[in-house]
Amino acid sequence: MFTTQNLVSVAIAALLTAGLYAVMSYGLAIIYGVMKVINVSNAGFLMLGAFMTLMYSQWWHLDPVAGAVLNLLPFFGAGWLVYKLLVRRVVNSRSARPIASLLLLFALWLVIQNVALAIWGSEDQSIITAYTYKSLIVGGFRLPLTRLIVFAVALLALSLLHFVLGHTYIGKALRATVQDPQAALLVGIDTERISALAFGLGTALAGFAGGLLTLLFSFTPDFGGPFQLKSFTIIVLGGLENFAGVTVGAAILALAESFAVLFMRASLQNVIAYGLLVVALIVMPGGVAQLWSRIRS
Repeated sequence: MFTTQNLVSVAIAALLTAGLYAVMSYGLAIIYGVMKVINVSNAGFLMLGAFMTLMYSQWWHLDPVAGAVLNLLPFFGAGWLVYKLLVRRVVNSRSARPIASLLLLFALWLVIQNVALAIWGSEDQSIITAYTYKSLIVGGFRLPLTRLIVFAVALLALSLLHFVLGHTYIGKALRATVQDPQAALLVGIDTERISALAFGLGTALAGFAGGLLTLLFSFTPDFGGPFQLKSFTIIVLGGLENFAGVTVGAAILALAESFAVLFMRASLQNVIAYGLLVVALIVMPGGVAQLWSRIRS
């Protein structure tokens, strides 16, 4: 028998997780929106962000939140270089097919994963902080301090991202390129530069999210794969090119996973994400917004 308090606790935990899910998925949505490229290497950079945060903690005793923020600049640079040296040659080639970019980025993911295996090995790693096992009592509910911190940082990051996309020239140029690349080029937007910026930003968000994930999970070089699939589910639920829909998709997945644990083993939680991805692709490939428009009409 589930009490009202138990159900509310599960819902709160889900919403706290949704913020992090949205951050780790935004990069995929931005890159796909601008270039129509499925960035499979996102999983590798997510994992690498976790290990770099571990290194900061071991070298300088840096808090994982500060480590996640520190990841932003080098990962942005790495994403920019990956686009300039690799992705651009495939995407802009007249003879290129969509499968070429997918295979290229999949190969990059494997390279990153194997380099991580060579450096750090296959053992589980984790970061323990002074507040890892602490909780706060809010309204009679016990909330883990790590989840509250991750949610607050993720919410701040999403707010800054929405501001940049909505109120700066670069953000408006990026959104214009998503809506119509040819029209954006005709009005003077450097779409090549915007594409490099989008790939850099997407990679930076992956490194940032990887750093935040170290507060909640242990990790290995295989760490990024399950979260990659969750991100795919989220952006499909949100509508692929709909940036605002990423937040909605993250909330749906987090709620579905959390309430499913009440009826199934926690080890099967990833099945929910896979099932939602299949359902979303078949029933609502345009995302929740498209489904809502069908219902209203």
